Amino acid sequence: MLWFPQLPSWIRWPSHSTTRHVLYGIIIGFSLSLTSTSLALYYQTRKRQKIAEKFTPRPIELRIDEVVSGVTGLIGNTPLVRINSLSDALGVEILGKAEFLNPGGSVKDRVALRMINDAERLGLLRRHTGSRIFEGTVGSTGISIATIARAKGYDATIIMPDDVAKEKISALRALGATVEQVRPASIVDKKQYVNLARQRAARFGRNDSLTESELLQPSHLIPSPTSSVVVSTKSLHVNFDTDNLEEEEDYLTKPRGFFADQFENRSNFDAHFEGTGPEIWRQTNGRIDAFVSGAGTGGTLAGIGQYIKSLNKNVVVALADPEGSGLYNKVKHGVMFDRKESEGTKRRHQVDTVVEGIGINRLTNNIDLALPIIDDAFRISDAEAVSMSRFLVQHDGLFLGSSSACNLVACVKLVRRMGWAEGQTLVTILCDSGSRHYSKFWNDEYLHKANIPIDPHIVEELLMPVPPLEPHL
Repeated sequence: MLWFPQLPSWIRWPSHSTTRHVLYGIIIGFSLSLTSTSLALYYQTRKRQKIAEKFTPRPIELRIDEVVSGVTGLIGNTPLVRINSLSDALGVEILGKAEFLNPGGSVKDRVALRMINDAERLGLLRRHTGSRIFEGTVGSTGISIATIARAKGYDATIIMPDDVAKEKISALRALGATVEQVRPASIVDKKQYVNLARQRAARFGRNDSLTESELLQPSHLIPSPTSSVVVSTKSLHVNFDTDNLEEEEDYLTKPRGFFADQFENRSNFDAHFEGTGPEIWRQTNGRIDAFVSGAGTGGTLAGIGQYIKSLNKNVVVALADPEGSGLYNKVKHGVMFDRKESEGTKRRHQVDTVVEGIGINRLTNNIDLALPIIDDAFRISDAEAVSMSRFLVQHDGLFLGSSSACNLVACVKLVRRMGWAEGQTLVTILCDSGSRHYSKFWNDEYLHKANIPIDPHIVEELLMPVPPLEPHL
């Protein structure tokens, strides 16, 4: 026989009707909760399925059992590496595209290969004819061009500022490139390194006494898809009006001079829109919340950003811009200007920063393609970039170059600005390794003379937890 405790007179057991209604309420509430949760999971699953339909779900193209054709076959399909120290500290996933693993040592291998391949496809370059590729660069693109030129049977002439890291010059000469160093100058100066590369290509095989106007006469210039790409030929007997140009032996066999023009060449954008961007999308299975990159020519930011935005317009695309570059103000205020452009405040003639490879003070065709899809921008100081590079060596064993460090500082700043801490995924570009920066960015004596502090605590402070805001009384 069951015994129920004696309850005080003021407490009564609920009636059967009340108990039944309470029970029904609990069941209905639980059912509605399950239903709403199921619907939310259903819509999330459907969203993932729609994203998945847009690409082949494969984490990365492995080459374990694959034999590639020469050095150019090694370009691309670089892995994404999780930056453990930053990711763990912030509660997100910061992934770096390890472009320093390309055979030429940087992301510019992709661009150089695409520019040369496109020129060959269009009949502008022919292998093993004594042709020479000209380019103006601060180093990485030149090394990539020199690498691929050797593999394909071309010579290379690289013109660069005389204040770049010495390691880049040594690498170029080791690859057999002709290196010409000039004083850094504005793009409006005819002696600026890009302008000189264009002139050298136009003068290829011509009499040195010819004037610039005579060089640009069409008698020896091969028509190209854009006015920026200059192609000259040593052939003196070519009739460009004929319909059988490809049958003229003199035209096909004589050496040519080719100015690649990475800043304006659409092949730069295409290399990333058709290559790097799809790789990142596959490697993340389409689960990416932000893409962060600096911009030198603009091709990387534009190509990858445009591709990812075409598949998910909600992905945040952010610019990492070093000191002295005008792109930050262009994104934020619509004006291409930086405070260090003021007369008498600059250490250098181009972009006043120890960071090499990104930053620019003019608009290019490739940057024009990037501007419409940039959602945010971050100014990165030299001190912040240096601090990040030292922090990564200490905590991750990653020995990276200046632009890679700059990109990762921007990732941290974006996470803080967005208030992310729930596993969101950010992807950035690890452009090159620190081995190309011993004489400047990784030279403590050089940094001290330039009054750039070496302080790992700068990054540590960026990573410190943000205290919650006190409620207003």
